[in-house]
Amino acid sequence: MSIEKLSSFLASTYENFPKGRTISLVVLRTTQSETIFRTEGSGEPMSSEFVQAGLENTEIIPRLVMTKRKQIAPERRKGREFLRQYNLLYNAKGDTICSLNTNAPCEMCIDCFLYGFAAGGEGAQKSRVWTEDAFSILPSTELIGDRTINALYENGTMRDETGKASTALNTSEYIKPSVHFLDIVTLKDVTADELRYAVGNILLTTRYGAVSSRVGRMDNEILGVFGGFAELPSSLELVQQVFDLLSKTDNVTLEHPLQKDSVVNAVKSIINQWTNKRGISVQLNEEELNNLVADIDTNWSMEKQEEFLARLNKTYESYRQIPAENTSKKSKGK
Repeated sequence: MSIEKLSSFLASTYENFPKGRTISLVVLRTTQSETIFRTEGSGEPMSSEFVQAGLENTEIIPRLVMTKRKQIAPERRKGREFLRQYNLLYNAKGDTICSLNTNAPCEMCIDCFLYGFAAGGEGAQKSRVWTEDAFSILPSTELIGDRTINALYENGTMRDETGKASTALNTSEYIKPSVHFLDIVTLKDVTADELRYAVGNILLTTRYGAVSSRVGRMDNEILGVFGGFAELPSSLELVQQVFDLLSKTDNVTLEHPLQKDSVVNAVKSIINQWTNKRGISVQLNEEELNNLVADIDTNWSMEKQEEFLARLNKTYESYRQIPAENTSKKSKGK
């Protein structure tokens, strides 16, 4: 029933030209381990920006930033893992399999159609998954710690058998566990199955940032789903409103770690007032939101995911343009 309620803002099939339909997701991202978000190399400080604390509180504070690329790249990779598993990635130029960051997209898979591609002047698809920088609720000064990393030799010391000192000693900043980031993700002119695919990628992705094989565990929770003809207020506006509300709420101390229930209640209290604002026409209620997540879980289940992805893949069949030099034969697990 939840999907049907959004039907006015969903496309019945993929179309090349936009028609202004948006599905917007309010996402709470909570770190579950030490996490590292930098925009440059290992020597750079953690990503942060100076912004106003609240809409009412005009104090300027530094907030941690989870940039757009830090969100979308791991979520795309998660979806592509399943496309690869079911042979739904196609061959790009030179018979190389479609992959990210190679300037050789296949232009035919679900990921290319939904998240977009630019093929060096030979074709382009604008992404229909719009993200914003996600901001921490509290100032970054409360949320960053330092960790000294060393690598002992097998003799248990920092010196080898010849007495030479190890150079594997470093101090690195990290974002503490239980830090909350608030994020707005906007899907443009997507079908119901594309909505299931994009939300599934968000809910299934659990690792973000640098050295994510060791740190960077994160939990994503959808707190609101809207259908409309305009974008929601920005992630920054939402964070500032939550900061103002928590500042006025009894029994909530604005220091790390914030109680998750207090954050969730504050977010839901604010977004429930967004209906009929800026063209917003439909918001799923609590039961409908739970039904939508259950629907997505069902389609991504082990029993259904191959059928679901094959069904979505088939919807692009008549829109695929096969480059002349590309045999475009689908990969068979090469």
